[in-house]
Amino acid sequence: MLKPLFTPDSVAIIGASRTPGKVGREILDNLIQGGFKGDIVPVNPAVDEIAGCRTYPDLKAYGRPVDLAIIAVPAAAAEAAVETALGCGARAVIVITAGFKELDAEGAERERALIRLCRQRNVRMLGPNCLGLINPHHRMNASFAKHMPEPGGISVVSQSGALCTAILDWAVSRRLGLASLVSMGNKADLNETDFLLEMAQDKNTRVIAGYLESIVSGDEFIKAAEQAASLKPVVFFKAGTTQAGGKAASSHTGSLAGADIAYGAAFKRAGVIRAETFEALFDYATAFSMQPLPAGRRVAIITNAGGPGIIAADAVENSAMEVGTLASSTAQALRNQLPAAASVGNPIDVLGDADPERYSAAVAAAQSDESIDAIIVILTPQAMTRPVETARAVASCAERGKPVLVSFMGGTDVSAGREALISAGIPDYPAPERAVAALRAMCDYADWLRRPPRIITRFPANRRRVERLINRHVKTGQVQMGEAAAKSVLAAYDFNVPAGRIATTADEAIEIAERIGFPVVMKIVSREVIHKSDVGGVKLNLDSPATVRDAFDLMMMRIRQRVPGATIEGAYIEQMCRKGREVILGMSRDPQFGPMLMFGLGGIFVEVMKDVTFHIAPITEQEALQMLKSTKSFALLRGVRGQSRVDISAIATALQRISQLANDFKQIQELDINPFIVGEIGTPAMAADARITLSPRTRQG
Repeated sequence: MLKPLFTPDSVAIIGASRTPGKVGREILDNLIQGGFKGDIVPVNPAVDEIAGCRTYPDLKAYGRPVDLAIIAVPAAAAEAAVETALGCGARAVIVITAGFKELDAEGAERERALIRLCRQRNVRMLGPNCLGLINPHHRMNASFAKHMPEPGGISVVSQSGALCTAILDWAVSRRLGLASLVSMGNKADLNETDFLLEMAQDKNTRVIAGYLESIVSGDEFIKAAEQAASLKPVVFFKAGTTQAGGKAASSHTGSLAGADIAYGAAFKRAGVIRAETFEALFDYATAFSMQPLPAGRRVAIITNAGGPGIIAADAVENSAMEVGTLASSTAQALRNQLPAAASVGNPIDVLGDADPERYSAAVAAAQSDESIDAIIVILTPQAMTRPVETARAVASCAERGKPVLVSFMGGTDVSAGREALISAGIPDYPAPERAVAALRAMCDYADWLRRPPRIITRFPANRRRVERLINRHVKTGQVQMGEAAAKSVLAAYDFNVPAGRIATTADEAIEIAERIGFPVVMKIVSREVIHKSDVGGVKLNLDSPATVRDAFDLMMMRIRQRVPGATIEGAYIEQMCRKGREVILGMSRDPQFGPMLMFGLGGIFVEVMKDVTFHIAPITEQEALQMLKSTKSFALLRGVRGQSRVDISAIATALQRISQLANDFKQIQELDINPFIVGEIGTPAMAADARITLSPRTRQG
């Protein structure tokens, strides 16, 4: 618990200043003006009093331990200030000062010194280079931000101090209360994982919202986020979404996976709702903090204008929700209470001259309808519209268990109505699409809470064989594992692979082909040739000794022409797979979050449409199936226009086996099965081609 940081009984400001505008003075003024009830201990050796508070030359002169020491002195003096504070019994430290690792190497060393001091005393530190911390429920503004929000249910953790001030301004302008606000700064000690766990246990926090640029530890973050999300909604806006490090990936999976993809997969795995924009972060947090979760995805839309109702309906359908069908009894009740010209379908159009009573009747009817899970209310200002009274009418009918989100469209004419909605605990949005997006976030989180228990299946596997293959490659400095070896690894994890061997001469190729049985496939074997098809290194449907000989000779000649200097080990001759649906399965190991599994249909679905999905391993059967369902091309697997349904469970099982393999052997950096050929139920799925890339940094299995 971080009680000395969030709810201290005494706060020292080391570096308190008598000059208005200085950080040390702003923090002192904020503590006083915010109504902090504990002891405030300003430390400044040059004066005896600041802002009516007795000032001490140093913390030792105070004579008693303090719960929280705030360091607001120059970076060069910060180490001594922290050491003194710890020596005087401080139980938590906030280092506001900048000039540490964000500046240069010397600053990084100063930061490491602060960490060493705090860890020696088992004291937690926030910062350095941060705005500070605010706990409105404790009446504590231990920051240099000028706003003190009202107590509320949203806790905010941010890597950017500037965005903290923007969030504060937004909260104050919207009259929205906060449970706490934390600026993490450089995260030298305390980081997002610590605050997730703390805020999850805080009784005042209804929703955790945050802004992240990076994560200190992927594994710890996923565990903490999943633990927090199981108790209350967690919403993050992640910036810095471009591919990090300029990694030259050799596989389809590696080239499609990037830093942003990894964060998205990690958030999905942990139950974190991702806000795609800073605006959406506010929208989602507001909805979660004010309204109950929906029991399903069936939405009722109530509007006084046809166009906005259509906009909302489109947004609902495009957001994996459903414009619900009202029960006949609901429609009849609406006919009895609304004008004859009103529409009692869904959207429910209460007409442009709607008074508050019509809105109240429509909302009450939707609340009572068991075929509706959530309600979107839209108002456009007409000459006869009464926004404030309508807001109160909607609020009076909203406390019946189903979430109600409102869009009062317009500006000045509806501003008072918006304030009435927020005061009543009803989230309001300037456009229907934003209300729908917030509702979808609520639906996604509710679905995550209802997910079945995570049961990871362990499949029998020949780990000894894989260890030998990997160690043999690593010892000889081979990072790329050839197709034959890669398929041997897959076979050890019970994948079906075509029979095949490497041939070094045309005669040997013919001999292998005759032993396997025609038709066969021929593929070049060379460390320098990764994408074989691009250089003519694949020949299909070779159905006689003559075609095998001709293909072998031609392939050897063309590869030497197209890839000069390549070391050619021979040609891999293997059984021709039967036809089926071609999909791509893969794994790319993210440096933060570990193995990421990938699924997509072959051909243009991956190459052009990028219709792929990712998930962090280990993966359950349900999660594997959800990966398949989340692609736009999933309908092709189920069978459309007379095509047969393929064995979907075979693909899900294959993803689980890759998950197990990746977790068993951290040396595997990337893995592609392309194509993985799957047929109808009962037909064995086949790994027709495979590629494995090893990390050169590890050797042990």
